[in-house]
Amino acid sequence: MSNKEIGIFGENMAISHLSELGYEIMHRNWRYKHLEIDIIAKNNKILVFVEVKTRNNNHYGEPEIAVNQKKENLIANAGAAYMRQIGHNWEVRFDIISIIYKNEKSFTIKHFEDAFFPG
Repeated sequence: MSNKEIGIFGENMAISHLSELGYEIMHRNWRYKHLEIDIIAKNNKILVFVEVKTRNNNHYGEPEIAVNQKKENLIANAGAAYMRQIGHNWEVRFDIISIIYKNEKSFTIKHFEDAFFPG
């Protein structure tokens, strides 16, 4: 699989994971100008912005470490744009879903709730 295909697989697995946990998936790959949020979901009354990182190994560290301060700021800016667009007035959270892909039947998934707070 190409890196792009692995990324799509990871996002599909993340959506399945969130759906199994009862999250309502609102958007996938939501874009505003040059910004993107992988998944926007609701968890009860919380609006959740989810960044998905999928790798085929962890030789250079776990996938979630790719969400550095710069990436957090981009996600936060995109989240702010989304909240303005919908007239947001409830709690928000920023999660990371980290996936190590070996094949379509063998992968690990880690879900980091409230992974960072923009600021």
